[in-house]
Amino acid sequence: MAYQVSVFAENKPGKIERVTTILAEKKINILAVTISDAGDYGIIKLLLNNPEEGADALKAAGLPASLKEVVAVKVSDQPGGLCSIAKILSKKGVNVEDAYGFITVKGKEAVFVFQVQNVSHVENILKEEGLEIVSDRELYMI
Repeated sequence: MAYQVSVFAENKPGKIERVTTILAEKKINILAVTISDAGDYGIIKLLLNNPEEGADALKAAGLPASLKEVVAVKVSDQPGGLCSIAKILSKKGVNVEDAYGFITVKGKEAVFVFQVQNVSHVENILKEEGLEIVSDRELYMI
C-alpha cells in the first residue's frame, strides 16, 4: 500500500517553509504536494519517498501529521487517460475522496493518486480492468 502524509497547518506565512525544511533536513524527497485552503487552516498533502519517516519527523517537530493509504495507478498521458479510470470507478460505485496526479519522467505516463474508503477493494477493481497499480516501492522511487 502507498501512503501520503497529511499535515494540518495554520494558514499563515512560513508553514510551507517549516514543513519542507523538516523534510529536507531528513533527506526526504517530496514527489507530489497539494495544499487545500479551509479558512484559517489548511491541509498540506505530501507524497514522499519515505512517508513513515516523514510523518514521524513532522510529528517530532510538533506538527500534526498523519499517514493515509492511497491508491496510485498508472495512467496514459494522453487525452482521455484519466477519463478511462474515472469511468471504471464510477461504474463500480467508487467515491474518490481526494486526488492528484503527476507525469513521470518517462514521458507518456502519468500517475493518478487518490483516496477512497477501501483501498484494497479499489486496487482489485483496477487490476481486474487491466490497469497497473503503482506499488509503494515503485512510487517512492519515482
